Amino acid sequence: MTFKKIESPTECPSCSGQLVWVKDQIYCRNEECPAQSSKKVEHFSKTMKIKGLGPVAISKLGITYLPEIYAFSQQDMAEALNSTKLAEKLNLEIGNSVKASLNRLLPAFSIPLVGKSASEKLATVCTNIYNINEETCRQAGLGAKTTENLMNWIEDNELLIEELPFSFKFDKPKTHGDIDGVVCISGKLKSFKTKAEATKALEEVGYKVKSSLTQDVTILINEGGVESAKTLKARNSGVIIVENLNDFFGEIK
Repeated sequence: MTFKKIESPTECPSCSGQLVWVKDQIYCRNEECPAQSSKKVEHFSKTMKIKGLGPVAISKLGITYLPEIYAFSQQDMAEALNSTKLAEKLNLEIGNSVKASLNRLLPAFSIPLVGKSASEKLATVCTNIYNINEETCRQAGLGAKTTENLMNWIEDNELLIEELPFSFKFDKPKTHGDIDGVVCISGKLKSFKTKAEATKALEEVGYKVKSSLTQDVTILINEGGVESAKTLKARNSGVIIVENLNDFFGEIK
């Protein structure tokens, strides 16, 4: 039995650019390759949690450059997606994403080795993207290769940074013991199967959860909509009433 030798490809099927071997994998190094641009937009959208901006929507809208996400009017999106309802929801999601801090934004740029961990480390020593340099990267504990990748990306993407509608500011990391508020859960939940799951999710984003409506409670979760004595007391005391916990998480993230 004879075997036909399989020739490895030499050109990228998307942009016809030259392919190079890196260890045991083949890569296209053309930064303007359409396939790579699309994947970068997908990664950005997923990291920024822009619901509705998946591969299909990205393709229909023809997005290959990140600032294009923020350049569409709702009418343009409606025509491209053939749906006024989808366009309305997507427009709202895109608008909400502008509020994101650099803690989330930096990992969305597909910079090799620069993920959530590196971003949170930088937030301890920097206030914005313009504070990032080799010295602050060293102070944050970033490795040499991560620092090199990050500094090269910033240098090569000055125009991109100017065109995107973000503040490019870091949120100060919470220190041990910091809390954003005190929450009390009243009645049955719709967003979570159990109160234990909801409690864990709230604690992970910096809230303290109590089982009773004490004086320090600032937020009451009431997804059932029942105007109970506890809810009425909370309302009269100026406590924030949250009727949908998932919407609440969407607003604070």
